[in-house]
Amino acid sequence: MTKVALGLFLFFNFYSHFSYRAFFGTITRMIITFYGLEFIKAQTGDVIVAFDPIGKDSSFKNSRFGSDLALVSLSDKDFNGVDQLTYKEKAPFVVSGPGEYEVKEIFVKGYGTNSKYGGKDHINTIYSVKFDEINFCHLGALSSIDQVTSEIIEGLGDIDILFVPIGGGDVLEAAEAYKIATKLAPRIIIPIHYDETAKKQLDAFLKNAGADGLAPVDKLTIKKKDILEKEGEIVLLKSQS
Repeated sequence: MTKVALGLFLFFNFYSHFSYRAFFGTITRMIITFYGLEFIKAQTGDVIVAFDPIGKDSSFKNSRFGSDLALVSLSDKDFNGVDQLTYKEKAPFVVSGPGEYEVKEIFVKGYGTNSKYGGKDHINTIYSVKFDEINFCHLGALSSIDQVTSEIIEGLGDIDILFVPIGGGDVLEAAEAYKIATKLAPRIIIPIHYDETAKKQLDAFLKNAGADGLAPVDKLTIKKKDILEKEGEIVLLKSQS
């Protein structure tokens, strides 16, 4: 290879690498996994965010993996199993209430709502999380859509992915869940907090959404640019627990 050819090769190799990262950033895929109840894992590269991990004392099956950030919506064994998220070299920073937080360039806002779970009064935290340019909203164990005030809606802003409880009982019924999901206008809606005993609620939610018979997927793997093309799309995730 001549000196000129070698120089051009090195230049274009460096330029393509530099310009790609400097001007366009690293194109990454977000992987979202559901572990039952309200337990969600969102991962980009080796950075992991977990919502409402199921505790060891819960009647629901728990799962264990390492996480960088753990968000707990409500102080109950069904949602606060943060000890399940310390594994190998990872131990999570824990957020368990309203406020503003920043962890590893992940931006979190928590909004407090009143809720009743397991026969007890609780503060339920609705979380807005910006992670790898994707805007999440996790409604937690929300029991009434009246708790989602205009101030909270304004604070949540533009939502890419919404996690909404649909199982009824201590959390939203299917009709209410779809109503608030429509009002928040996310690009993707993922129903949570249901199991086989709440199949009627799931069927009702899908019917309200015009998504009868929607097939569940093991995981959602997606990029920001793909999300921008969607409008209120329902994604049904299989529980991995």
